[in-house]
Amino acid sequence: MPQTLSTSDMVTPGSLGPPLTEPTDGEQARQPLLDGAPSSASLETLIQHLVPTADYYPEKAYIFTFLLSSRLFIEPRELLARVCHLCIEQQQLDKPVLDKARVRKFGPKLLQLLAEWTETFPRDFQEESAIGHLKDVVGRIAPCDEAYRKRMHQLLQALHQRLAALGQGPEGLVGTDKPISYRTKPPASIHRELLGICSDPYTLAQQLTHVELERLRHIGPEEFVQAFVNKDPLAGTKTCFSDKTNNLEAYVKWFNRLCYLVATEICMPAKKKQRAQVIEFFIDVARECFNIGNFNSLMAIISGMNMSPVSRLKKTWAKVKTAKFFILEHQMDPTGNFCNYRTALRGAAHRSLTAHSSREKKFLELAKQVGEFITWKQVECPFKQDPSITHYLYTAPIFSEDGLYLASYESESPENQTEKERWKSLRSSILGKT
Repeated sequence: MPQTLSTSDMVTPGSLGPPLTEPTDGEQARQPLLDGAPSSASLETLIQHLVPTADYYPEKAYIFTFLLSSRLFIEPRELLARVCHLCIEQQQLDKPVLDKARVRKFGPKLLQLLAEWTETFPRDFQEESAIGHLKDVVGRIAPCDEAYRKRMHQLLQALHQRLAALGQGPEGLVGTDKPISYRTKPPASIHRELLGICSDPYTLAQQLTHVELERLRHIGPEEFVQAFVNKDPLAGTKTCFSDKTNNLEAYVKWFNRLCYLVATEICMPAKKKQRAQVIEFFIDVARECFNIGNFNSLMAIISGMNMSPVSRLKKTWAKVKTAKFFILEHQMDPTGNFCNYRTALRGAAHRSLTAHSSREKKFLELAKQVGEFITWKQVECPFKQDPSITHYLYTAPIFSEDGLYLASYESESPENQTEKERWKSLRSSILGKT
């Protein structure tokens, strides 16, 4: 595990506050991390920069950036233990007699740091040992001001509420969203089920937004970093998920489910006029998602309509007014690192407030992006929820990829030898026919 990091990996010089002062009252010396900083800093120095004193409190930007990215190098529980140890050591909180004047200047800063940490990264405190560290360090300053103990009680109450809320995730799809095979031709009426529940594109876009925000609310910012830790760049098939990223995994699975749901709804109807009607409906839903600023559902809907079993339905698409679809596709064009999408996203972020990176700045840029994500997840959905629609979105059967292909071939016959061979193979494996 690397113990020496470039300061430019962790902070941008001059952006996170004034240089640290010389040690006072026996405090350990600190290396400056900003203007005039050395070319590298040890992990211990960076931890020191996080620890408040009677006369110093770290910049908020540094706190978030370091707490987010440090987990690449040290477990949060170990970091907390080291921070608490440094606080006790530097403020001499293990002495029989405390310097009350000094502790009264230090105490509020310590409690502020713990409050920011527990509020932003509550999962770092799921283990009882982490709570023990908090109680221990605050218990040492409590004799100087009884208000510290009361503040800690409030902090722990808020922490338990956050952890309880995170434990009550939405009806997840992890392990339950298994696509079904295409065994028999579905009845012609089944494609009407979604339109029967919700025939208004704007209403469906609203309900999709409910689902998106509910799922976002449960994703911890640390899950993005943890996904990087789990991903082996040399093993393309290795998952980036673990028990520490289960909410992020559920969100990815929701995206995939919506893609397959869109494709399933399009491929099921027996008549091309009906299939074209479903396609046009989803185009309108995607447009409303764009107008709302729900870009994740927009991307999933477009991805579903671009799946091969759907895109090959040429006779069906010939009956669709595709101008609006091409406009939406342009917005989601991956060219230039999704330049059009990112521009639209910035515009949506600006509207929500009013109704370039390089290797040297990688952690600060990561913190910036995740910070924007936190802002998005705190948005409250302004639309009334319709349980019947969201229930359908979560539970409606979806075809597997092979099932989609077979439904597509049943709707519009294979056009070339490759498709004919695949159709024959699918019928043999899925339908049990020779």
